[in-house]
This record gives sequence, structure tokens and C-alpha cells, in this order.
Amino acid sequence: MRLHVKEFGGPRDRTLLVVHGGPDWDHSYLVEPLDRLAGERRLLFPDLRGCGRSPVADPLTPDAMVADLVELIGSSPVDVLGFSYGGLIAQRLAIRHPGLVTRLIVASSSVLPVPQGAFDGWGEYTRRRKAHPSVWDTSPLEGAELTRAEAFATAPLNVWRQESLPAYLERLERVTFTASYLEPYRSGRFPSARCPDPVERLRGVPLFLLHGRQDMIFPVSLVGRTPCAGAVILEEAGHMAHVDQPEAWLAAVRGLLAR
Repeated sequence: MRLHVKEFGGPRDRTLLVVHGGPDWDHSYLVEPLDRLAGERRLLFPDLRGCGRSPVADPLTPDAMVADLVELIGSSPVDVLGFSYGGLIAQRLAIRHPGLVTRLIVASSSVLPVPQGAFDGWGEYTRRRKAHPSVWDTSPLEGAELTRAEAFATAPLNVWRQESLPAYLERLERVTFTASYLEPYRSGRFPSARCPDPVERLRGVPLFLLHGRQDMIFPVSLVGRTPCAGAVILEEAGHMAHVDQPEAWLAAVRGLLAR
């Protein structure tokens, strides 16, 4: 398996592997502001198999994604930042191969499962959900165009600050969307990326959490319930906290990697 990987040069013993979310997105929406770490750190931004410019290959499973990342890392441990769905893949990597992960930052994601009704009573969440509904079940589009349409339709749910929305939409224009996981997901054949008992199984890995206070995908309430080595919650920031608060988000990443 040959993944498409964007690399920024830096010391190999200070490598940061960045695992994007989606799936069926690419890595590009996470490059900024992390690219400012280039030079002080070697940065690896892979497109997971079947995502972006990486080829589709069977099986399309979380375990196969992890196996690809193990191949990419090699034998030298790296720091790992997993974002959104990529946070689940990053946890799976750390649980299965703890010797390869020096530090794990779970960003805009969760270790604990999201409980049903997690956003009940939050008026702004309800308002935005009604104003910007998902198009998965209503759009006539198929394939990558449907993935793309969903990303644009739900953009106001992903960024909190309305002044951040134009820049986020511009970022989405540069994403290479795919639909490799759409049919397996709809048919129920796509396995969950969550590992059983993740808190217990991650105890041997330095775990850090980075979250936006107004995240409408993974509730911030789970951060305080998750044992970890450190957590940063950014105010006035949604799921795409690095878009809402890029300076504070980058400073938090730098701080957590220094611990």
C-alpha cells in the first residue's frame, strides 16, 4: 500500500504524524496552522487508504488504516495527532502499537463513546441543525459529490464563529473528497474504529485532549470524564477548532507536545 503523504522537513526524532478525519476527506484541511511547526518538527500528513489521493485497496477497515500507518512510521516512535474520526484511528494505533507512539493528542474527537442525547438542551445546536441539515438521505448526488455536498451543507455546524465560516469554506474547496467508505457505512459493513475499554488500554501512552468548547460533533463534556495526561479546551471554538482559533490551537499543540 502506497499512501499519498505530504511531508514537511524537520528532525526525524521529532516527527508528528497527523491523522485526518472523515473518512473520505483528505489531509489538506489540517495543514494550516500545523505547517508552522515545520523545521522544528518533521510533519507527516497521510491520506488514509481510499481517501484523498491514496488508492482504494481492500479491506477498507480501521485495522487496515492502522496497518498502513505502522508501515509509514517504521521502527522509530513518533508523536501522533488524530483529528475527529482520525482521533479514533490514532487511538487504535496507540492501543495496538504503543511502542510506536510517544505522545497521543486526540483533537476534536473523544476517547469515550458519545452518549445519546449529548447535545439535548443546547439551543444553538438545535437551531443550527435545523438550519443546516445533513444531505445524506435527501440529495440526488452520489459518490464523492455527495461527500462534498455534506461537508459544505454542515459547515456551519463545524465552525463556531460565523466570521470563520468563509475561510473554512475556502479550505473545503481544496479538499479532495472520495466516497470509498460511503457504501460500507450505509450497508452496516464498516466496522467501528472504537476499541473496547479504550481508557484502560491507553494508560501506557501519554494521552492529551484538545477540544473546542462549542464542538457540535463530539461533546466537550466528555473531556472532563476522560483520564489523560493533560487537556486544553479552547473558548469560542467549534469542531474545527483550528479554524476558529488557529493561534490558540497551535499554541496548545506546541504546549502538549512539550510535556
